[in-house]
Amino acid sequence: MLHVCALAVDIRIPSSHSLKEKRAVVRHLVEGARSRFDVASAEVGLQDQWQRSELGFAAVAGAHGHVESVLESVERFVWASPEVEVVSITWSWLDTDA
Repeated sequence: MLHVCALAVDIRIPSSHSLKEKRAVVRHLVEGARSRFDVASAEVGLQDQWQRSELGFAAVAGAHGHVESVLESVERFVWASPEVEVVSITWSWLDTDA
């Protein structure tokens, strides 16, 4: 069975005063998660707001527990970032027999 999960994280960046400052924080989170946890990651919403962003992370594996463990690590990574406030987190699962 194939297990796929997407993690949507809505964040606030209170110290950001421009899109350039926001992009530096977003880049750190997106690229950091990609390199540390081997997940797909991108800024997926609120691109034109300088203090808000929606980030998307996705993981795929043959074991449900592995996907869950990886994305829990990503979630902790985002929560640990001192530059951001987490507004909300949404987990979306897709389990398939493929």
